[in-house]
Amino acid sequence: QVQLVESGGGVAQAGGSLTLSCEAPGILFEISEMGWYRQGDGEERELVAIVTAGGGIEYDDSVKGRFTISRGNHRNAVNLQMNNLIPEDAGIYYCYVNFAPAGWDDVEVWGQGTEVTVST
Repeated sequence: QVQLVESGGGVAQAGGSLTLSCEAPGILFEISEMGWYRQGDGEERELVAIVTAGGGIEYDDSVKGRFTISRGNHRNAVNLQMNNLIPEDAGIYYCYVNFAPAGWDDVEVWGQGTEVTVST
């Protein structure tokens, strides 16, 4: 199976920072997209930030100017630098990967989720 390895979640104070990392060692094909989604309590999973297939970067408006997403040099990793955290940032963060093996439909892979808690 394909497994994404997430790290960096935890508890941060409001105004503090956390860095989330995701590795996809089990994917041996070129990864098209990597990003992070968040699911808060009682909410649906929503996009936080993503590096798209064309190399562009998209952020949810709520994190613009505070979060920075970047791909690793080997293209099988993605990081999310989260600065100036606010309580609304709290939730379960899921790494997302999309890749397209030749001759196959696109494949989506989700991490197991890493929890971010913002204390006040």
